[in-house]
Amino acid sequence: MTADRKTHWDTVYGAKSEDQLSWHQDDPKVSLDLIGLAGVTAKSSVIDIGGGTSRLAGALLEKGLRDVTVLDLSPVALQAAHDRLGPAGDAVTWIAADITQWTPDRKYDLWHDRAVFHFLVDPMDRAAYLDTLAQAVVAGGHAIIATFAPDGPETCSGLPVARYESGQISEMLGNDFALVADRRHSHHTPWGAIQSFQYSLFRRLG
Repeated sequence: MTADRKTHWDTVYGAKSEDQLSWHQDDPKVSLDLIGLAGVTAKSSVIDIGGGTSRLAGALLEKGLRDVTVLDLSPVALQAAHDRLGPAGDAVTWIAADITQWTPDRKYDLWHDRAVFHFLVDPMDRAAYLDTLAQAVVAGGHAIIATFAPDGPETCSGLPVARYESGQISEMLGNDFALVADRRHSHHTPWGAIQSFQYSLFRRLG
């Protein structure tokens, strides 16, 4: 399954430019607002799950962070993101891995995921993701999970997705995480379609 996923996403990123990807954002404003609400500072460590060619890593570097990691299934996407940042890209840790198979070797102050979790329609994949998240976030740290909202698309990039309210994600995370804030967001694709997202910020307890 991992090989099939990797092939799919390498093909997508290899065939399309940034401005042809439905999820592309010039400015990851909602994520940055919630990252600020989480109290992230220049000394904080952040991992962006499924970061692909996202502009978030670059925005965090501009804010002075120096412990930024981007994990994505597609090496093609990671290379494109590194190349776009130029020499600054060397300051980022790039990890090519399937989040449902990856084992973290350290902990992070903040876990950020915009639009990976909703692709995990298999309950075993969701369980693996949530277990990894729990391993990776420090006590008192935060997690941001953004997915399609209940009125969002039912598929993306030719794949089925699950759609969520923040309360559903909170229930899956369990008692170790508390919901701090949630946001609804209408994402405008590069060709003008509107996709409904929810963003949820959680704090790791104890």
